[in-house]
Amino acid sequence: MANQAKITTDKEKNLHKGVEYQRQRDRQMVKGIFRFYEVPGGSMSFNFRKYKGDPVERYDMIDGQVYTVPLGVAKHLNQNGSYPVHKYLKDESGNVSMRVGQKVNRFGFQSLEFMDIEDMPTNPEAIVTVDSVKDDKIFKK
Repeated sequence: MANQAKITTDKEKNLHKGVEYQRQRDRQMVKGIFRFYEVPGGSMSFNFRKYKGDPVERYDMIDGQVYTVPLGVAKHLNQNGSYPVHKYLKDESGNVSMRVGQKVNRFGFQSLEFMDIEDMPTNPEAIVTVDSVKDDKIFKK
């Protein structure tokens, strides 16, 4: 039984290290442009705190302005600023089902200097590669 308690403690320590690493990463300052798609030229205010023990901070932003904010705030603006538009679909047997047709972005944070690996496409079909161009007409005058 004593060994089981030690394993749990080790897991908790490793989890704490991972959370602390992410917390430090989310505190790195990044520069970008705030975009308010829902009200162009408008302003938006919000409070933000991601981790327990962090202070609650207030952000007041105007569409099109350049801001330097923590990476965690930039991620929050890009990931949590949309709402779903639902669609109704009929299958072959006539049953109706609902699904998300698209997401409408209300606001976002356009990067001027950062790119998060989590934002990279993981779907192989989303990545386009070009091996070569074999059209001689392009290069002839």
